[in-house]
Amino acid sequence: MLPTAQYTAFIKRRAAELGFMYCGISKAEFLEEEAPRLENWLNRNMHGQMGYMANHFDKRLDPRLLVPGAKSVVSLLLNYFPAPEDQQPADTLQISKYAYGRDYHFVIKDKLKTLLADIQTEIGEVDGRVFVDSAPVMDKAWAKKSGLGWMGKNANLITPGTGSFYFIAELIIDLALDYDGPIKDYCGTCTRCMDACPTGAITEPYVVDGSKCISYFTIELKDQIPQEVGGKFGQWMFGCDICQDVCPWNRFAKPHQEPQFQAHPQLKELRPADWQEITHELFSELFRQSAVKRTGYAGLTRNIQFITNGELVLPQNEERAE
Repeated sequence: MLPTAQYTAFIKRRAAELGFMYCGISKAEFLEEEAPRLENWLNRNMHGQMGYMANHFDKRLDPRLLVPGAKSVVSLLLNYFPAPEDQQPADTLQISKYAYGRDYHFVIKDKLKTLLADIQTEIGEVDGRVFVDSAPVMDKAWAKKSGLGWMGKNANLITPGTGSFYFIAELIIDLALDYDGPIKDYCGTCTRCMDACPTGAITEPYVVDGSKCISYFTIELKDQIPQEVGGKFGQWMFGCDICQDVCPWNRFAKPHQEPQFQAHPQLKELRPADWQEITHELFSELFRQSAVKRTGYAGLTRNIQFITNGELVLPQNEERAE
């Protein structure tokens, strides 16, 4: 067996042992197909107030600018789909399933650092960096390139027999490996995600206007939520899973096995009235290490007010968490 094949087999085996669902590998090179798409998306201001999306344009498209001498992009998927009995009931206010447990940045970064250390121990001097939404890396593009799935019409990566309820992370290293190739698109004529989006954020197949997405309004937007989207959020107070919930491929989703992604037991018990009266203390208890802290107590209560009675008043004497 050639060294590259041995190294590749070791990395994929170790990734599975660390709990990753899938591991795909692609050559570290300029993303030619993505360059015009990204430029067009930015020029149409579909990133809204997410100014960071326009930063480091070249680095987003070429991993060798992030890791000098990079030869391989190792893409990894980590399941976060909660078991049905662990999900919030349908008749209460909702947070996106990915935010139920401990903030994925911490969970995945720990696993990736372990994987990189194991690669260095097993193979020798290998330089690289781990990435979990922490730098300008086009994670879905790399995962698609390495055959982990195809890009759905909702711009989420979809994996055959698995769906899309997973996190994507990368390890960019200066080690040559055996590379995987992309798979075909299996969306077919289905438009369920587009039809279900209440704010019309999926403007055309495979294009999502981030500035119209419920996740954008409830997490990224720092200002008041515009009146014109009033009544369109349903019960979503943090993030939104609508386009994934209606995707036929997600009928294959299986519950994750990661203890750190378990929700606080009280999360399932809170009714709409409880959310409307949530205190700072309860917020801190529920979301101690959760991604919900990104919007903060002030942001969450703003969202709750907006979806329960249409008021746009931000809570007084509170600052949004950055």
